[in-house]
Amino acid sequence: MAISIGLQLLLPFPWGLGAALVIFIAFPMLLRKRYMSKMRGYGDSGSGGGFFGMNSGGTGIHYVCLVCNHKHKGGTCPRCGSKTQRADF
Repeated sequence: MAISIGLQLLLPFPWGLGAALVIFIAFPMLLRKRYMSKMRGYGDSGSGGGFFGMNSGGTGIHYVCLVCNHKHKGGTCPRCGSKTQRADF
């Protein structure tokens, strides 16, 4: 914040305001990208998907049956035939 105030004092009106907005938008994005690259390899993988960076490994969504606790992909459980399930990312 001190940097943006300093830029607004040093630069003329439209340029100082523009530089402050760039700092307030770009800096959090840079921090988020660094944090996500440390956590999951989001930054340099090129396959980072989705709005929240989920499914970056390409594994997809698995479902867990609430009756027999079997992991599967799809609508009904292949083991017991139940449709009650929860998503497991």
